[in-house]
Amino acid sequence: MIKLSVVLPTYNEAENLKILIPQIEGEFKSVSLEIIVADDNSQDGTKELLGTLNNNFKNIKLISRPKLMGIGSAIREGYNAASGEYILSSDADLSFAVEDMKRLYDKLNEGYDLVIAYRHGKGGDYERKSLFVKIKYVFSWFGNFVVRNVSGLGVNDVSANFRIIRHDAWHKLKTTENTNSLLFEMIVKAKRNSLKIAEIPITFHQRKFGKSKLNMWKEAPKFLIKFIKYTFFD
Repeated sequence: MIKLSVVLPTYNEAENLKILIPQIEGEFKSVSLEIIVADDNSQDGTKELLGTLNNNFKNIKLISRPKLMGIGSAIREGYNAASGEYILSSDADLSFAVEDMKRLYDKLNEGYDLVIAYRHGKGGDYERKSLFVKIKYVFSWFGNFVVRNVSGLGVNDVSANFRIIRHDAWHKLKTTENTNSLLFEMIVKAKRNSLKIAEIPITFHQRKFGKSKLNMWKEAPKFLIKFIKYTFFD
């Protein structure tokens, strides 16, 4: 039986994947593992790279999606395809350290249903060298500050795609969101299902290769609408 499924939503992240996947394989070499890449029709050689890596590791699954369909839908499709007892999702741009993946895994093993990593709060950090990333940080910090103080969820960071959940717990949530809002929806529905939730602080690293796909000006208003929906009306 597979113990851990790692889900990586991707779009043109080949340069990062060729570093990240071997790192994950090394970190979890003693764990029965599968890596699921939910890819939105990348044109940078992602498919070919994954074929080469799978010839070596034999545990990489590719979900080929026809176009950009939203990170939330990619995460959900990856989670639904997972066979592991635990399911861990992460961005594929090297912004999260594989050592912290192991910390998520170890924390879940303490008896939790869902473990969330946080960048904002005691012990967390958000690397911000460029102006664009500094602006992203402000949006992320402020958004999470508002959510934390208005929603009553008691969670430091609802918007980081770096978390781990038990397979059976995931299928209780029945998520529907296709954008980043899925990450918030997961936590809301986990709370409503009385799942046992924990958090760990991590450092968010600035990407080295490729460009961010996040359009803050488009996604922030969408998230605000979903935040209002799930907090006050759903």
